[in-house]
Amino acid sequence: MAEHGFRKWIIVITVITAAVIEMIDTSIVNVALSDMSATLGAKIEDIAWVVTAYAIANVIVIPMTSFLGGLFGRRNYYTASILIFTAASFFCGHSHTLVELVFFRFVQGLGGGALLSTSQSILFDTFTVEERPLAASIFGLGVVIGPTLGPTLGGWIVDSFTWPWIFFVNVPIGITAAILSFTFVKEPKHERAVGRIDWEGIVLLIVGIASLQYVLERGQTEDWFDSRTIVLLSITSVIALSLFIWRELTTEHPVVELHVLKSRTLAFCAFLTFIIGFGLFSSVFIIPVFAQRLLGYDAMQTGLLLLPGAIVTLFVLPWVGKIMQKGMPAQVLIFTGFALTALYTYLLSRISLDAGWWTFFGPLVIRGIGLPMCFVPISLLAVSGLHARDIPQGVALNNMMRQLGGSFGIAIVTTYLAHRIGVNRVALLSHVNQYSTATQQRLSMLTNGFMAKGSSLAVAKQQAYAALDGGLMRQAMLKSYLDIFLFVTIFFVACLPLILTIRKGRTAVSAEAALAH
Repeated sequence: MAEHGFRKWIIVITVITAAVIEMIDTSIVNVALSDMSATLGAKIEDIAWVVTAYAIANVIVIPMTSFLGGLFGRRNYYTASILIFTAASFFCGHSHTLVELVFFRFVQGLGGGALLSTSQSILFDTFTVEERPLAASIFGLGVVIGPTLGPTLGGWIVDSFTWPWIFFVNVPIGITAAILSFTFVKEPKHERAVGRIDWEGIVLLIVGIASLQYVLERGQTEDWFDSRTIVLLSITSVIALSLFIWRELTTEHPVVELHVLKSRTLAFCAFLTFIIGFGLFSSVFIIPVFAQRLLGYDAMQTGLLLLPGAIVTLFVLPWVGKIMQKGMPAQVLIFTGFALTALYTYLLSRISLDAGWWTFFGPLVIRGIGLPMCFVPISLLAVSGLHARDIPQGVALNNMMRQLGGSFGIAIVTTYLAHRIGVNRVALLSHVNQYSTATQQRLSMLTNGFMAKGSSLAVAKQQAYAALDGGLMRQAMLKSYLDIFLFVTIFFVACLPLILTIRKGRTAVSAEAALAH
């Protein structure tokens, strides 16, 4: 059902636009949380539910997109999802209380969850099998660039207008995408028929995924297993997801076709996609926090810091698609991409508090080259060998693993960061004591400096101790962030041997093979 000419590129523009705005909304609100908190009169820890609600809804819907597309018709479901996402964006901007905003963010996430997986399925159907490397690279524009551009765009909007406009900008874009989608997107020829609705499976999926996502999103805030809520939801997620897997493997009409994971290639690629999500989302999270907390960057400066890497990715993605079409082995590209990503985090683990814009430029450019080399071949390999009607389900599971990888990545990184700050602070304090000549000299210099500015001796001493403690805390935080970057480096390097186990072969499956599975 490949398209050609004008219709083909209208579909491409439509689905990529929908995927980009969905991915942008995963990170655009991060820079506006303080403004939302002030406007709505909510605590900063409560306003974090604006992020959590969207993430939970997203991960619930993604694995069900194939089922829902078969139930309502892919074009109808996709168009309706765009409209739900757009309407929810409008109401998010008009929310006057935290409860309203969290509710509409959840609804927005339900609509947005379909945009990612269904967009990729539509692209794969729009291009011929031989052109799928190009389709995968085009889809990568939304997945890789969206989260990176989110803070930049969000920072500019918040600085130039007010936070509701980070939602209002979705409205005209969403309406246009919905009209184009309904007009140009066709129903697939190999849509999976839907029999009896598996309500038990749906309930187990919602309970299991929602509980897991809550634990990952809120675990660090609530002190992990010191919280009865986290313990209860952890147990709930394990039980519900175990029952869900058993249910889907034994029922005649499953809501999620887990049998597609019999494809060893899909299962292995889903694991690698989880790792990519871990690296992509954790780095997009940790770099802005590092820049703002330690280097004093504002939201706009932080966004501009990430921009060069995004621009490089914009050019590398189509190049990766082209060289794959010419026969470049996927294994070589994935291995190179993982190695470059590990190099990027290693370089960041060597920076200091004197780091400027150019210090980040090189590592982020390397990341901008490496991520497309990971994403495009893995996305393509994941569905190679699947029957045409199974591709939407394979795509959905693969995208769910990337989202879960991001959630696990951020949860692990924030927990490890908090732990390392405590450890490094204690280690540094062991060198700061009243018998240390260096400590006494530093306190004396600081005290004289504050007295020169008009403070009394007693006040100057207090200010000197506070300044010394503040400097020590900054050093502890710096060392902890560097530990995080080194941790992610080791994680990626440890995965390199696994990539060598990928079976060598064609990077694109033939049409006959795809239909014969």
